[in-house]
Amino acid sequence: MNTKFSPKTSEPIKVGIGGTGFIGSGLLGLMEFREDFVASKVFTRRKDGLPKMDSSLITSSVEELVESSDIVMECSGDISRAAEVVEAAFAAGKPVVTMGAEFNVTVGSYFVGKGLLTEAEGDQPGSLAALREEAIDMGFEPLVYGNIKGFLNHQPLPDEMHHWSERNGISVVQVTSFTDGTKLQIEQALVANGLDADIAVRGLLGPKDEALDVSAAQMGRMAKVKGRALSDYVLNRTLPAGVFVVGEHHSANPNVLRYLKLGDGPFYTLMRPYHLCHLEVFKTLRRVATTGKVLLNNSATPRINVAAVAKKQLRSGSLIDIAIGGFEVRGEAVSFAEAPHAVPVGLLTGARVNRKIEIGQTLTWDDVELAENTATRIGRQMYEQRLADMNMLPLANWARV
Repeated sequence: MNTKFSPKTSEPIKVGIGGTGFIGSGLLGLMEFREDFVASKVFTRRKDGLPKMDSSLITSSVEELVESSDIVMECSGDISRAAEVVEAAFAAGKPVVTMGAEFNVTVGSYFVGKGLLTEAEGDQPGSLAALREEAIDMGFEPLVYGNIKGFLNHQPLPDEMHHWSERNGISVVQVTSFTDGTKLQIEQALVANGLDADIAVRGLLGPKDEALDVSAAQMGRMAKVKGRALSDYVLNRTLPAGVFVVGEHHSANPNVLRYLKLGDGPFYTLMRPYHLCHLEVFKTLRRVATTGKVLLNNSATPRINVAAVAKKQLRSGSLIDIAIGGFEVRGEAVSFAEAPHAVPVGLLTGARVNRKIEIGQTLTWDDVELAENTATRIGRQMYEQRLADMNMLPLANWARV
């Protein structure tokens, strides 16, 4: 399949937007002031509470979204819906740009190589991928891809999350996934898989309240010991909400790097003190339209999963209403080799628990009955294929439905 898109330069690029949340509505609003991109259709299945927009743009048909567009921008936040959109887009030979680390880490690898799929710059993973390219262009060898986190609480209370949701104007689900670390673990899993990196330990290192250069040097030394770049984060309220790359430079004069305020080395930290979500998406849309090059995806052969860890005791027969951003489970990055039977947290929305699960227990495929949707169908196929590649069998009581 030819995945490079070559539009006519005299015409605006038609972008079909999947989703009407914070990213989708924000992107649509920005397009009103641009001449190089135009929204073709906006896909949603919401019946009410839609942001103000031209009603002729709204569609509930994936096919109409895809047919109307040159590039599909998937930002719904719904993993199964995203999978449906990507399937339809690839069937029509259309490239897809996402702002959805959850989709990419959960089932995105299934689509890699079937068409052009890339995460956008603007959220931390895409911003790290862009910073990596800049670092390499300047002669640095990246050793650490880091996310800057200001606050973390693995067991947030519902009342607290509702308070911060109202204060910040975002959903309770989003606030909860940010607070309990699930979003962070997913982001850094995507970075590890997509940038050929690793994680140092299950759940990541996350050095706390240290100067960035101190934490960066510690992780840089660990990367050298492991022989592979690391994906991780730092926890520090005093730092900006951005990303950083730690690297070595084997050709530049250390005295020059010192003069340029990069310190004494041998580990140098390049920080990008912001990530501006939908404001930066146009950079990736233009990249796809003009070069056909991927910025970041989860790779066809990911090493890192984001497993589900119980936040509370779960009774047999209970329902996990919301997985990412709910109050039953949280996500934790772990290698497939270390936990081959851990079910991805992104597949657990609507899942029924098969047996009693204790606080802190990692859920396996045998512990739950998944809801039936596009994402879980793909997830089962990926699980079986991964075990086959590892010469392993599924759990004794696991049955493919």
